[in-house]
Amino acid sequence: MDDGSGSAAVWARLLTKLGAMSSAKPSLELLRTLTDEHVLRAVMAHGRLTRTEIAALTGISKPTVSESVRRLSEAGVLADTGERTTGRGRAGSYYSLSQRCGTALVASITPHGVSAEAVDAFGQVVARSSARLGRSSGPVPAAEALAQAAAELRREVPGGLRCAVVSAADPVDRASGRLVELPDVPFVVGELDPGAVLAPLVDGEVRVDNDVNWAARAERGDGCAAGVDEFVYLHLGEGLGCAVVSDGQVRRGHRGLAGEIAHLHTEGPDGRAAVLTEVFAALGLRHEASTAIDVEALRKAVGAGGVEAERLLDALARAVCGVLSAAVALVDPQLVVLGGPWGGEPAVARVVGERFAGSPRAVPVAQAQVAEPELAGARAQALEDLRELVVSGPRGLATTGASS
Repeated sequence: MDDGSGSAAVWARLLTKLGAMSSAKPSLELLRTLTDEHVLRAVMAHGRLTRTEIAALTGISKPTVSESVRRLSEAGVLADTGERTTGRGRAGSYYSLSQRCGTALVASITPHGVSAEAVDAFGQVVARSSARLGRSSGPVPAAEALAQAAAELRREVPGGLRCAVVSAADPVDRASGRLVELPDVPFVVGELDPGAVLAPLVDGEVRVDNDVNWAARAERGDGCAAGVDEFVYLHLGEGLGCAVVSDGQVRRGHRGLAGEIAHLHTEGPDGRAAVLTEVFAALGLRHEASTAIDVEALRKAVGAGGVEAERLLDALARAVCGVLSAAVALVDPQLVVLGGPWGGEPAVARVVGERFAGSPRAVPVAQAQVAEPELAGARAQALEDLRELVVSGPRGLATTGASS
């Protein structure tokens, strides 16, 4: 059983490597590497541990653990915290990760600005930074804001920024990581290349994906879709987006543009076919000179109650359910998740759920639960990436010989 320190995954890798070696005996270096990884994952899961506690958690003998702790300390990966156990017997020293293990950058690019945070290998946010943007700022201001936020964090955190995960409110090209400018998208920052912007500030890989995809990952991890392998996440906010999760993975499509639903045809307010984004123009719910939905106006109209509010809710439900019908027909999900600033409105979720329940291929509709899901999803990936770097990267295991 996995104790939360990644034990099951470590031993699975060990068995795989041993199997690949056939009848040959595993090398001493391999055994040391896997022991060190096991020790590091236990420490990352618990924050600080004594050698005795590590041995108890991992099932590795105390002499072997002590030798691993010595190697990792000499490599600058582990550090004695200066704290000691109390009680009977010999006092034990607590060990934790060295500050030289660094942090991961998590950044979010929205129409309102860039927010960034540095996350350590324990999953704690140790520093935050932000920079404002105007709607449709263009690539140069967006690049400057992203670089500014990342540079502030790099100066503030010890150990540097070892990897980065970026959430963007625009479509993202799967191959290049550049933002894609589609017709009528409400938040235009041009073909911004976050990887290139962050390359001088981040030591390792920069992952970039659309915010709705990160939100779907967060809901599968800790939200209403926890453990669900097949679902559709529909984001309803100033922009409109959809994430498709199949076999537990977000399906991004050939270019990374899967789920761009704004131009799907659905049912308009007058009962005739209409492009989804034009439904809100017909309802008077778009910002002036923009395709962005006026969320505050929508919320105010829905919350006013009465006949007009019910008519608006019915029009919204018909438009949303038209999109959901297409999604269900194409990907056959187990669940539909409604998220976003107005997708999470109880009245909206109620009418959409009721209307969709009467469709030929009804699927349960649930409201998203995770707060700031795009950041939560990106943060979870950043933590995973950073931990992999700690155990195997340039400044990871002592057996790699890198302790800079």
